[in-house]
Amino acid sequence: MSMKEQGEAPREGSLDAPTRHPLNWKEADFYNEELLYKELERVYDICHGCRRCVSLCNSFPTLFDLVDESSTLEVDGVAKQDFWKVVDHCYLCDLCYMTKCPYVPPHDWNVDFPHLMLRAKAIKHKNGDVKLRDKILTSTDAVGKLASIPVVSQIVNTSNKLSATRKVLDSVLGVHPDATLPAYESNTLRKRVKSKITSNNSAKLISDPTSSTKGKVVLFATCYGNYNEPHLGEDLFAVFEHNGIVVTLADKERCCGMPKMELGNLYAVEQAKNANIPVLEKLVDAGWDIVAPVPSCVLMFKQELPLMFPDDPAVLKVKNAIFDPFEYLMLRHKEAKLKTDFKTSLGKIAYHLACHQRVQNIGAKTRDVLQLVPDTIIESIERCSGHDGTYAVKTEYHEISMKIARPVIDRVKKSEADYYSSDCPMAGHQIENGLKGNKAPTHPLTLLRIAYGL
Repeated sequence: MSMKEQGEAPREGSLDAPTRHPLNWKEADFYNEELLYKELERVYDICHGCRRCVSLCNSFPTLFDLVDESSTLEVDGVAKQDFWKVVDHCYLCDLCYMTKCPYVPPHDWNVDFPHLMLRAKAIKHKNGDVKLRDKILTSTDAVGKLASIPVVSQIVNTSNKLSATRKVLDSVLGVHPDATLPAYESNTLRKRVKSKITSNNSAKLISDPTSSTKGKVVLFATCYGNYNEPHLGEDLFAVFEHNGIVVTLADKERCCGMPKMELGNLYAVEQAKNANIPVLEKLVDAGWDIVAPVPSCVLMFKQELPLMFPDDPAVLKVKNAIFDPFEYLMLRHKEAKLKTDFKTSLGKIAYHLACHQRVQNIGAKTRDVLQLVPDTIIESIERCSGHDGTYAVKTEYHEISMKIARPVIDRVKKSEADYYSSDCPMAGHQIENGLKGNKAPTHPLTLLRIAYGL
């Protein structure tokens, strides 16, 4: 008999592991604005009484300022239209749910702040309340294909560095002139590893499995890993192959859907799922594991798609077969399948733990692997970089994003480390922006390749 059934007050906080309920995004009530406002007011009132998440992002300071400046000093004194100001600052990092909130299910109050914000974003999108800029920024496949065309990539990359061009982007699209924009590579990852893919797919390569890994992986390159920083995929190929792991790429792939989800365009997420899952499912059935170099993409297949499509067996099959690269390496290390023939010490590393990696509940596997390198010291930084992929480049949010990143940037400065690094490449460049470009980030996969002397 539960406390509620006994008529007792709910406990202050919960000692139970969080339980994530599916996102009922295809039910009619999901898009009912009256019900949305009712739930927003209920959850905002709980957040106002707790305030534990004030340091995570700007959603919570925005909410608390609205309450403190209201006539009643309570949520009921906040204008309903101002509720959207809180929604607009949420970039679905999930840290409030996974690391701070004591009222997540199975607690009786059933608070899922990120999914409530996602519901609000979905309603905004359905109502057509979307800027052209946001549509462009989240169309990563289309922009990547266009911007990676030879000559076009040179023009784009050069233009993104010119102050005159950036002022135009600011005034016309709302892209902040000081925000770091990703470079585009005409020599994409798929072009760079084409011969490896052909070889691995055609030759009778012998994999070396463990109890939890197949010993051969499909690299879900991601749009960012293919068009913007293909060296990440090259580094992964080098490190994994050095450890006897067979690596290939899927025949085709689309964006994982995370950018569209953050926009609230859930039907575009479904389209991406319908393109990616059948391809990945066939590979899983053929005995392959899956890895991806960007934490957000891994999280999309591990958590977000299973919560959106909980009854789709193919989605669940891919969920159980996808790994963070360093999670995969540590699983193999537990069974003495990771080589430790390191040639080079890495010295001191200021290591930023990416939000979308932290919420995968796998532990700090990147740190654990890098600590295997002799004479290497890892200083871990568990604070959000404030980037989110699109939030940090928007004119109205860039300065706020840099404020969120300031504690991370200060820690990196203070560490005086030989390298600073983040599994999220965009977070790494956000830190670089705060350091005023004095030193570029080095991705953990690149660090491991350096340590091996590959």
